[in-house]
Amino acid sequence: MPELPEVETVRRGLQGAMEGSKIVKAEARRKDLRFPFQKDFVARLEGQTVTGLGRRAKYLMADLASGDVLLMHLGMSGSFRVVKDENAKTQGKFHHPRNDDRAHDHVMFRMSSGADVIFNDPRRFGYMKIIARNALEDEPLLKGLGPEPLGNEFDAKMLARSCADKKTSLKAALLDQRVVAGLGNIYVCEALFGAHLSPRRLAATLATRKGEPTDRAELLVEAIHAVLNQAIKAGGSSLRDHRQTSGELGYFQHSFQVYDREGEKCQSAGCSGIVRRFTQNGRSTFWCPKCQK
Repeated sequence: MPELPEVETVRRGLQGAMEGSKIVKAEARRKDLRFPFQKDFVARLEGQTVTGLGRRAKYLMADLASGDVLLMHLGMSGSFRVVKDENAKTQGKFHHPRNDDRAHDHVMFRMSSGADVIFNDPRRFGYMKIIARNALEDEPLLKGLGPEPLGNEFDAKMLARSCADKKTSLKAALLDQRVVAGLGNIYVCEALFGAHLSPRRLAATLATRKGEPTDRAELLVEAIHAVLNQAIKAGGSSLRDHRQTSGELGYFQHSFQVYDREGEKCQSAGCSGIVRRFTQNGRSTFWCPKCQK
């Protein structure tokens, strides 16, 4: 499942083709993806100018001049490509098609910028929905999402308050989208390693008895910021379903410190530990038992 850096990379890659341009033509080439398309899906898009292209957690959000917002989720295997002619030449450093089977091209936007923006999704776990902007706060898909980890409001105090009364593990807390939005398994493992904190540690240990942030909370927020910024700069990580890119979609996987490095020597300076893997909440967790406490 693409995490925040991958979705942010897609947003930046689509920005030039979509932002400020009109949707001249829209096509939904099937009745549904993960969920059925709204009956007026095409009608509410055609003729509308995309006034802004943003991101909330793992969602792409296209603001339309009409006051609607097009909410888009990549799912497990969804990807966008931007083409300008019948030869389907791709533009943008990070936008090489992940899937060459055009049978999985399910949605197309023809933009006044001269580009076609095409959504391809072999597994059809992605989805799109049009929502009135003034109804976003009540949208079930967005309601309850926590702060953006790279936003101004996310700091050690906020993280400590969110974790103070939790009886779950630190890793489980970070994967909870109500605590912080957009983090997934890869970047939680990497951030915990960067902060030298065990994924098994109780989340509540980030706060003092008075609810103030501990030094661990400060270190963890710094590590989350560092890992996400590095991953975005690298274009995210290309793994599993995302290996079908040309290789330029993302290369942060070459910088993993612990994720998918089971049995390898710990990358921390002076540490002689070995990276281990165990299953936690149904997900693989990678960590160094020697330096992550």
